[in-house]
Amino acid sequence: MMSLSSRGVARPVVAAALLAACAPALSACGSGGSDAGSGSGSRTVRITDATGAKVQVPAAPRRVVALSEMDLDSALALGVKPVGLAAGRGQQGAPGYLAERAKGIPVVGAVTGPDIEKVIRARPDVILAGQTADAQILKQLRDVAPTVVTIDGGKDWKKSLQLTGKVLGKANAAEKFLADYDTKAAALKKDLGAQAGAQVSVARYSAKGTAVMQQGVFISDVLKDLGFRRPGVQNDRGEGHSTPISDENLKEVDGDWLFIGTLAAAGPDADLLDQLTKKPAYRQLKAVHNRHVTTVDGSKWTSLGGAEAALSVLDDIRKAMVK
Repeated sequence: MMSLSSRGVARPVVAAALLAACAPALSACGSGGSDAGSGSGSRTVRITDATGAKVQVPAAPRRVVALSEMDLDSALALGVKPVGLAAGRGQQGAPGYLAERAKGIPVVGAVTGPDIEKVIRARPDVILAGQTADAQILKQLRDVAPTVVTIDGGKDWKKSLQLTGKVLGKANAAEKFLADYDTKAAALKKDLGAQAGAQVSVARYSAKGTAVMQQGVFISDVLKDLGFRRPGVQNDRGEGHSTPISDENLKEVDGDWLFIGTLAAAGPDADLLDQLTKKPAYRQLKAVHNRHVTTVDGSKWTSLGGAEAALSVLDDIRKAMVK
């Protein structure tokens, strides 16, 4: 798959022709409405996206393209099945935890960027652009349909869900979801008892080695909601999505509990965790000694995350830590 930045520039005639052919369908897609999905056919609303840009979108979009894992997660959480998605980090399609619900949705891009021709063929009436920052890519997307950047610099899944709710005419549904999440998080924190203040470590393992999840990412926000502490560098804000550590520094994942996973349950990473457990530095970890290690789905815990991921993480923690 070629990214937008290469394919869209190299083949402008093809993209332009596709856009012209799809224009009548695109103009017919926007429809007015509310959470109930009713309204007049041409009504639009003005949205302020995560960058502060003002975007005019259909009041109740019917053909939504989701260009990040979080966008796909948010749309599905709000009862909207997109007509196009970008493959998740380390995935061929939707993240593993969303695969069943996203079955049949065409892939129109990857974490490296969208494929402009495939986006056009999806005939969207609105595009959820995740954290896309490239001005050229955004311009090409906006030539296809109203485009909303949904993820701010803090990658806050709650803010992203609220913004997506406004874009999709599902603002009330977004607020209800967040209220339900808060209720379930509070119940779990109570049921954890003394464990609510435990040190919890989250790591991802791949052929490149171990990486820890620091502050400023999805999973750290969920753990903070539960009152957990974090060991070592996990208390600091990372420069990237995750921070590699050497085998000699595995103490950085040494907490009361360790949740660790890979992005793929099959393929070259499938048996890597077994290899890790044989390393002396790993076997000396406190969580390993106390049998407080849980293998998790990395596409849910250690990727971009989202609303459905957050609820699922609460379930995973309950199963692991509540006796």
